[in-house]
Amino acid sequence: DLNLQDKKYDRSALMLAAKYGHLEVVQLLIEKGADVTLTNEYGMSALMLASRKGHLQVVQLLIEKGADVTLNNEDGRSALMLASKQGHLQVVQLLIEKAVDLDHRDEYGMSALMLAAKYGHLQVVQLLIEKGADVTLTNEYGMSALMLASRKGHLQVVQLLIEKGADVTLNNEDGRSALMLASKQGHLQVVQLL
Repeated sequence: DLNLQDKKYDRSALMLAAKYGHLEVVQLLIEKGADVTLTNEYGMSALMLASRKGHLQVVQLLIEKGADVTLNNEDGRSALMLASKQGHLQVVQLLIEKAVDLDHRDEYGMSALMLAAKYGHLQVVQLLIEKGADVTLTNEYGMSALMLASRKGHLQVVQLLIEKGADVTLNNEDGRSALMLASKQGHLQVVQLL
């Protein structure tokens, strides 16, 4: 059975091949009837697994073969969010072209932009903003992309977010601003900028 899923992580052969970027295997499995729409117990599809790992050609093929780009895993994260978090620029670009919701938020209120900002992926942040991602969104703790980047000390991301209209005066639910978060972590250049 091509669509049999393993006991440990509930993954099919297609999901495993997609996760590890084996393009020809993915191709063969799909040709032989593997289901591209299957998800595991965490709601992860082959497309999500490939997107998270940055396997561009696999992502391309899965989309061509009908994988759902709008699907979310059990945390409410889409393929776009998973690729953004890991900084896979070309995969993010491809998924944006497929007209996915840029400002979709997971169950913690995090958007693709917030994830990219938090992990310091400047080019992904730039692309998401260019394509219309909202820089003013906050997560369930009142944290904006600017705050997340400031706390982690991602200077260029902070700079870009400010240029693109992120609110430096905003406070999170604990009453802390981006400046306070950067100060607490000792990020001198970010503090100077803010």
